Amino acid sequence: MSGAEPAGSGKKKRRGFEARPGFHVVGHRLALDPNASALQALASHCGAARVAYNWAVRHVLASWSQRAAEETYGVPEAERVAWRSWSLPSLRKAFNEAKHNDPFLREWWAQNSKEAYNTGLANAAAAFDNYAKSRRGERKGARMGRPRFKSKRKARPACKFTTGTIRLDDRRHIVLPRLGRIRLHEDVQPLVDAIAEGGTRILSVTVRFERGRWFAVLQTEERHTIAPAGRPGTAVGIDLGVKTLLVMADSAGEVREVANPKHYDQALTQLRKASRTVSRRRGPNRRTGQAPSRRWEKANAVRNRVHHRVANLRENHLHQATARIPAEYGTVVVEDLNVKGMVRNRRLSRRISDAAFGELRRQLTYKTQRHGGRLIVADRWMPSSKTCSRCGVVKAKLPLGVRVFECDVCGLVLDRDANAGHNLAALAAANGKTGTGVAGDPGPTLVVVPKPRGASRRPAPPEPARGPARGQLAQHPARGRKREIVDRTPEREQLALW
Repeated sequence: MSGAEPAGSGKKKRRGFEARPGFHVVGHRLALDPNASALQALASHCGAARVAYNWAVRHVLASWSQRAAEETYGVPEAERVAWRSWSLPSLRKAFNEAKHNDPFLREWWAQNSKEAYNTGLANAAAAFDNYAKSRRGERKGARMGRPRFKSKRKARPACKFTTGTIRLDDRRHIVLPRLGRIRLHEDVQPLVDAIAEGGTRILSVTVRFERGRWFAVLQTEERHTIAPAGRPGTAVGIDLGVKTLLVMADSAGEVREVANPKHYDQALTQLRKASRTVSRRRGPNRRTGQAPSRRWEKANAVRNRVHHRVANLRENHLHQATARIPAEYGTVVVEDLNVKGMVRNRRLSRRISDAAFGELRRQLTYKTQRHGGRLIVADRWMPSSKTCSRCGVVKAKLPLGVRVFECDVCGLVLDRDANAGHNLAALAAANGKTGTGVAGDPGPTLVVVPKPRGASRRPAPPEPARGPARGQLAQHPARGRKREIVDRTPEREQLALW
């Protein structure tokens, strides 16, 4: 296989960047306030990255299409067009030749930094690698298709700088290669002082356009310092919900709640009005090639500002809620929710998406690491709401509409979310994970706690039977399709991707 070493080749894979001992990698997102010339330069660099990505995709897929056509003509394997490598060095070499010979690239490629083109080529190489790993079953998640071209209208503009002059000029300006000095929207004096003291250094900067404005995302290597939690010996169980975003019950018996502001629901009236205006304008049509009118673009910008405001309010609320929890408690216990399956409920999907359960889990993970605490992840099938937090009896059924837990054995009457929080907090003591180990624990301990006694679990799927010998036809157990078991030799890896 070209572009990624075939299995069994013996060649070691390149490792990513590893921080020095005592340091860790941190990202800082800084809002930009560019002038007219800086706006034009930013758009030009991000457009160059998109053009380089599309060129790389076309360069690799051209050989795939040619080989498929030659196969239909009956051309032998040895006489067909050679596979084109999609490794980053190979794409760089081919692009450096094309930018001098291709009339389209030759006229304007020198206007932008080489980092812009390297961004597109690196993204294309990563896309083909992910596609190949997905086809071989080496990549988790949904099956990926072939890399596709990026649209000028829909693709998010982004460009990454790893070399050249990258520095914070002062507390309100940043200097980037070929872009020069760009004003920042906010004061970054603390970050400037940290870089001057030598405890922080900039590794790379990515400029991108999102939510209606430009941002510069700094990837830095910073000295790892742990800010101990205020109550290191106390554990807290967090139950996530839609009506109440967080219900926290700690091991000391205290119960607190964080309300769900429901930013999207509050903006629905304004969003519906803006969407109605957009629908009455002449919008783009890819099928007929119709361009949008100027009035449609103005109305669409108004609607986008509503979405951007909702996203900013949600992000601000989540950061405030998740910043206080690891700073106070040494052990945080959360549930392993199946958010992807929960959003399939058409009655709750909008509110679940607005609550952003996955983002809450992500922020708690790295913020717990920042304070040297431990994050315990309860098993997905643990009946935290059905279990009595006093006597441990598990109810057979507890519908979602029943908001109060009543134990038939000990007579406990408690809010179901608070009851679930107490059960989650008790898991920390049951597994011996309470406390932070402030002396030097650099990060969280992710523990998947097994289900307690009495919990119900779906039956495990039966083990598949042993497959047939190579070259025979096998029946797919789920789809009923026939597939051929072929040898995955290095010569056939590229053909398997096709």
